[in-house]
Amino acid sequence: MPSVATAPSNSALTATPSTMPLTSSPRSILKPSKSAGTKRKMEEADLDIPSSPPAPDASNDAHSKKRPRVTFAETIQSHTIPGIEKSDIVVTREEVRKAIHRHVSAGDDEAYDRIIHVFTADPKKADENSYDLPTPTQLKHHLMAMTAHVASLDRNCSSLVLAILESEWLGRDMFYVKLFIRFLGNLTAAQGSYIPVVFKMLVTKLAKIPRGSGQLVNYHRVSLDEMFSRIHMALRHIVRLLPAGSGTLSRILSQQFPTYSDASICNSYARNLIQIIGYSPELQSDILSMITENLVKIDVEIQVDLEDFEDELGESLLPSTSPEEDVEDDASVASDESDADEESERLSAVKENIQKVDGMIDILFEYYTPPFTTGSMDEKENALDLLLSHFQTIILPTYRSRHTQFLLFHFSQASPVLIDRFASACVQIIFNKLQPGVIRQSAAAYLASFVARGAHIPGEVIRDVFDLMLTHLDNLRNDYEGNCRGPDLRRFGPFYSTAQAVLYIFCFRWRDLTIAASEGDSPEQVEELEPSQMAFPPNVKEVLHKSIYSRLNPLKVCSPGIVNEFARIAHHFQLLYVYPLLETNKRLRITAFRSISSQVERDVRAGDHLGYQLDAYFPFDPYQLPRSRHWLDGDYIEWRGIPGLDDGDDSDSEADEDDNEDEEDITATDDD
Repeated sequence: MPSVATAPSNSALTATPSTMPLTSSPRSILKPSKSAGTKRKMEEADLDIPSSPPAPDASNDAHSKKRPRVTFAETIQSHTIPGIEKSDIVVTREEVRKAIHRHVSAGDDEAYDRIIHVFTADPKKADENSYDLPTPTQLKHHLMAMTAHVASLDRNCSSLVLAILESEWLGRDMFYVKLFIRFLGNLTAAQGSYIPVVFKMLVTKLAKIPRGSGQLVNYHRVSLDEMFSRIHMALRHIVRLLPAGSGTLSRILSQQFPTYSDASICNSYARNLIQIIGYSPELQSDILSMITENLVKIDVEIQVDLEDFEDELGESLLPSTSPEEDVEDDASVASDESDADEESERLSAVKENIQKVDGMIDILFEYYTPPFTTGSMDEKENALDLLLSHFQTIILPTYRSRHTQFLLFHFSQASPVLIDRFASACVQIIFNKLQPGVIRQSAAAYLASFVARGAHIPGEVIRDVFDLMLTHLDNLRNDYEGNCRGPDLRRFGPFYSTAQAVLYIFCFRWRDLTIAASEGDSPEQVEELEPSQMAFPPNVKEVLHKSIYSRLNPLKVCSPGIVNEFARIAHHFQLLYVYPLLETNKRLRITAFRSISSQVERDVRAGDHLGYQLDAYFPFDPYQLPRSRHWLDGDYIEWRGIPGLDDGDDSDSEADEDDNEDEEDITATDDD
């Protein structure tokens, strides 16, 4: 497995977005700003909060004599609150101190509960004339007092701390927001046990901000984007104040991933995760991994659901789905019968999942694009290392992923070097006997599909991969044939997966495998040759003939669709004539013993070692997600007909009959 290297600081993978600082020089978060009149960048994450709300007559000289304190550099004008006396703040601070002391030492909770009420009073449920609602000034005073006494807020005061954390703060004025964030920073620094609680509060809001949070009584309306920005402001302040908290944050980000929420929430959360990388680059690998894991999970669920529906329904579902489409449309046409209603709900759920996958993969395409388009070669390779890491640990071991792997398909074609990197990674897995058989089979499918479908893969690479796989197939035949009594996927899985990969590449890339192509002819020039002029290197016919007519009998185990297409092309170009063998195979039934006493015939997918037939799973088959498929424009080779075979009557069409027709069975078992 290639090591995952972190991209250089100027890489788009690690470089902060335009909202992040352009300097990496260290700066103490306790150091005050040198120039109060200079516009400071939001990304410096300094809190510029005085110990009390500024009075309208406060002078610059008086301000400059204050003690240095934690500051945010967001360029937001501080609110002036007329009529506020410093004595009011001192009084509130003393009241808070006494309330906490009495609660902890004497169990006297009257004043303590009044403070809790200050923060729990819901401004979304009160009108402007409500006398029960604390004023903005009272809230600021109490929060300042709480910030001054964070050292006393141990577990005995957890109810008060939780009341503050659950209070409304996102929709208030910027002075209060800064003050609240300063409280969070001081609390987590002084009371480490609250770090997970604070992170969870913030992360939960990254998934879904409660309705009405930006429309509080006595405050200006705050947009959703601005509230998300305030959450990131808080996270950025805490992780810079407490770098060791990144591990806790990573765990909570993963735990709170809204996999089963609706598409808009899921995709919004993924986009917010990407933004965290900008100010916490040490979490880059963790964040990209958790997005990929959840993407694959939903991707596989889609595939399973689609296979449960009718073929024609599954084919029409993906292309018709768009990000703007209302997933409830199908429910309106459902019949009154319960089974129809249930199917309508399932259809809506599938469409919702499709939108999740489409949105998340679009976000990842957008994130990975800069280093591959404008980065140096080192940056490209570092980015591919990260993708290959996720491919080998998340995507490859997952059966039936349908879309996630197209990140590799697209970015691996960015240069010949990267094409070779991805192909080599697959080859190493295929040849590694220490890998589980199912992983080697899957790697063969990925390699074959990549070479067959990649539009930017040079003919030389296609021929090299095909020759390598052909040689591997011949070696496996030599290893297995002596102990073979008949086709058996369970015992000889690597041989069959390699054979199917070879047949698949041949069907799509026969033009590049001809002698004419190796001598410099383009695929278009090759197509102009007569079938009798179509020549392939001698080893192609020799190895294929030995393998196909061996006792391993790969044409019985490989997917019928691929086998039939290979038979048509090979016969048309006079390479091999395998129709008699196909007819014999139709009458051949393979059985596998699951126990000593029971004999069961089973059709199963690739990877089930008790099965007898490989599934036609090729990971880079057509990509149909409407929102993100534009990234693959020009990357993909569609199926092209065979000149002289698909443009007229096919005399061999009778050979393409269904493999499941009832004929005499010939049973082959290990006991033959």
